[in-house]
Amino acid sequence: MTRRAPWNLRSVGVAAAAATMVIATAGCTKSSSSGSTASAVSSPSSSGGSSSSSAGGGAQQTDTASGKTCAYTKYGAPKLDLKTTTVGFSQSESTSNPFRAAETTSITDEAKKLGIKLIQRNANANVSQQNTDIQDMISQGAKVLIVAPENSAGLTPALNAAKAKKIPVLTIDRTANGTVCSDFIGFIGSDFTGQAKIAANDLGGALGGKGNVAVLQGTSGNNVATERTNGFSSELKAKFPGMKIVASQTANFDQATGQKVMEQMLQSNPNITGVYAENDTMALGAIQAIRSAGKVPGKDIKIVSIDGTRQAVKDVASGVMVADVETNPRFGPLAFSTLQKFYTSAGTSQKVIIKDGHFTKANAKQALNNGSVY
Repeated sequence: MTRRAPWNLRSVGVAAAAATMVIATAGCTKSSSSGSTASAVSSPSSSGGSSSSSAGGGAQQTDTASGKTCAYTKYGAPKLDLKTTTVGFSQSESTSNPFRAAETTSITDEAKKLGIKLIQRNANANVSQQNTDIQDMISQGAKVLIVAPENSAGLTPALNAAKAKKIPVLTIDRTANGTVCSDFIGFIGSDFTGQAKIAANDLGGALGGKGNVAVLQGTSGNNVATERTNGFSSELKAKFPGMKIVASQTANFDQATGQKVMEQMLQSNPNITGVYAENDTMALGAIQAIRSAGKVPGKDIKIVSIDGTRQAVKDVASGVMVADVETNPRFGPLAFSTLQKFYTSAGTSQKVIIKDGHFTKANAKQALNNGSVY
């Protein structure tokens, strides 16, 4: 694990969630079925950067945690000692994606550090396969599960199979449909709406509040894409009335698809001046498409993104991109400490929002030099 950088970290978080967390599907996803969540995101400056430069890196740190808790007794699960228990980890997508690679490594390394037996599967962006993977790990003896859902709506068969055997499920980085502390323990991840608002302010500042914007959306059906789409558009509407979203289409969090979709967008809308990509791999695809169209990324078309991967932060440092909002993938320590708390009488928080950094021209080079990016 790399150590967190010493500078002040911008908090990207939300306040406490409601007791029952039923995650909506596809185009109307929410983080909870009742009660609202108050954003704890600091307001970026009108110049498009943060009011104070910040960056991330290192193990995850909690920004906010819900007051509601979930313990094994309430869940209806038997008490277990993790050191004598087989834990299953279901990864949603290929580790060719730097975020997924870092997330998988973090889970694997922490299990090894704690002496916990871990079995794992990768669904390669196929929700049907993820259901099969989870049920297979149950058959292989997993007694508790850590799941990074491919989408929010599609894991009901696997969750039902786990529930029938009283096997707890902890969701990380994306939410799943169901009832907290019944269908799953809870959720650990980022404030995706807050990330999108920061990206909107970055792009608005870089374009002077005027321009035509293209949005590369993530995979349909999961809360991350929904919240990043809605958060960006609402912030743009509220603060930058001179900016117009002229094209918005899913590119499935994929680089090749991002390039193809961006090429089509530029053909239909040659006057695009800004791009918001909901993850870094799509941003890298967009950069390729912009160059192929004979335009200069960072000059002719301003680009903002979310993730904080090494190549994207390099592009921020060089001026190819305006800024990149971090999504910290190092879930291992926090995921296993959450499970350890779950098996106590006090229990663990049902919703934990992590702190994420914000890479700008002011701090990107330093972050790259000290190993704070992945």
